[in-house]
Amino acid sequence: MTNLLQDRLKDALLLISLSGLVVGLGLSFADLEAAADLVWSAGVIPVLVGLLVEIVRSLRNGEVGLDIVAALSMTAALTFGETLAAAVVAVMYSGGTFLENFAEGRARQEMSELLARVPRSATRRRDGGLEEVPLDEIEPGDLLLIRQGDVAPVDGTVDGGQAILDQSALTGESMPVRLNRGGNVMSGSTNAGEAFDLRATREAKDSTYAGIVRLVEDAQKSKAPMARLADRYSLVFLAVTVALAFAAWWFTGDPIRAVAVLVVATPCPLILAVPVALVAGLSRAAHFGVLIKGAKPLEALARVQTLILDKTGTLTDGRPVVVSVASYGDLSEAQVLHLSAALDQASKHPIAQALVAEALADGTALPFPENLVETPGEGISGTIDGRRIAVGGADYIAAQTGVSPLTLATREAGEVVVALAVDGKPAGHLVMADTLRSGTAELLAGLRGLGIGRILLATGDRRSVAEAVTEGLGLDGLRTELTPDQKVLLVLTERKNGPVMMVGDGVNDAPALAAADIGVAMGARGAAASAETADVVLLVDELGRLLPGLEVAQRSLRIALQSVVAGIGLSIAGMIAAGLGYLTPVEGAILQEVIDVAVILNALRALRIAPASISTRVPRPALAS
Repeated sequence: MTNLLQDRLKDALLLISLSGLVVGLGLSFADLEAAADLVWSAGVIPVLVGLLVEIVRSLRNGEVGLDIVAALSMTAALTFGETLAAAVVAVMYSGGTFLENFAEGRARQEMSELLARVPRSATRRRDGGLEEVPLDEIEPGDLLLIRQGDVAPVDGTVDGGQAILDQSALTGESMPVRLNRGGNVMSGSTNAGEAFDLRATREAKDSTYAGIVRLVEDAQKSKAPMARLADRYSLVFLAVTVALAFAAWWFTGDPIRAVAVLVVATPCPLILAVPVALVAGLSRAAHFGVLIKGAKPLEALARVQTLILDKTGTLTDGRPVVVSVASYGDLSEAQVLHLSAALDQASKHPIAQALVAEALADGTALPFPENLVETPGEGISGTIDGRRIAVGGADYIAAQTGVSPLTLATREAGEVVVALAVDGKPAGHLVMADTLRSGTAELLAGLRGLGIGRILLATGDRRSVAEAVTEGLGLDGLRTELTPDQKVLLVLTERKNGPVMMVGDGVNDAPALAAADIGVAMGARGAAASAETADVVLLVDELGRLLPGLEVAQRSLRIALQSVVAGIGLSIAGMIAAGLGYLTPVEGAILQEVIDVAVILNALRALRIAPASISTRVPRPALAS
């Protein structure tokens, strides 16, 4: 039976039981008690039959839940002539099921909106015209037209002009981002400006948004340890309920008191509160760009005490940027940058590509070089506007100019020097480095404020580089020159201090992410191995998203616990009152429904969690000029 058919059946049972209750009340007010009892019974029996079928199915799967209490209460009420109470219980049970489904649907809203935004086709430029094509026909290199309001169907780069993108559905960031030519566009972003051309860099199935959709679908299928614990406690609650009902009947000789006890326990807040609160937490975290792969990781995230960070691409941006420019002659610093970038357009080296991206950031066009000769890993030479240009490492430029590398530039740990020669003479150099992410110190302070007691760096890089990058951060330890298996050993060793969270972005981090209690992958564009292995994926390349994710997880778990404690306490108090004769079966059923509604509304508070880190600690990306 499909989920849709099951939902329709539940709606029908609610309608039948509610109609039976209302019609029976009308007959009772007309002093037609026998007819009223018959109508009430007729409204209860379909609900009871459906409930018994559900119980049998659950028992076959090895699950024992509180549906048994509902079945006992309706059966006992019918047996002892409390048909009105049975009708009220039937309405309350079917209504509670409907309310729970509604609440879970509301709790999943943010994740459902992510799934609903999946584009089905794209507009491709081909042979001077436009054609509408399915997503699976898009190939890297295709030129796509993204109209105003369109969702980017694949990952790509801006091809000419500018693009203004709304990424709020992916990141929770309300401000649009402006990208210049060559800027990376994340699939799933909405075009908030004029139409622009997108040069596809990945197939649709491999793009960021497709990966997010797969992760969201997986996240919706899991069950938290706390929810499974609730299932086990259901057996205890069932035993307590039956014992109280039997005691009330045994000591008073009045079976109606036993019926009243049973109806007060139908259904139980323990079953309703946990899944609603945790699913609401998953949805809320997704709103802030933190995709938690299910309720189990969310619960584990709330309990983390130790954080281990990778360096490259995690604690740092993962791509070199120009930190300084020096000119030796008549060229300005801007000319040194643009001549170097113009020549490096012909190179695939990561440093060269980073240099080109830096130069293009101000929107200035770069001339294309000619007569190119590249020495892989060392440098490249060519001509630009009739001038001989060479760009590369210090040794490469020394070979080109005869000037010793020591006279060109010095560098600190972790920095790379790119030197420029013009017409056979040294003309300048650029210092590039993989810099620390902005706001990192504030981020780590915020994480400590949320209960993380130990923060360590684990990297395969040299100690001198790690020390230079992390100076002043106050980390509890540096572990350098680690292999992937040594990172795993570090994670396992740190577990003695409590649950461990590992954050990384590369293939080499995947084993450590899997070994940690919580593995966090940086950005949906990161290595597929780390994203698939991780329990949490930061949908944007911002380490600061850890703060709202952790805060949402902790507060969602607290809300679930509050709902359980309050709901169970009120239910037990109601059962005792019913056993002592202070509540009739009808009054008990109404009281329990009030408790259930209150518990679900409290659990839904997780949807309104507003992390302080969003407004006070997480840096907001600025618009590029």
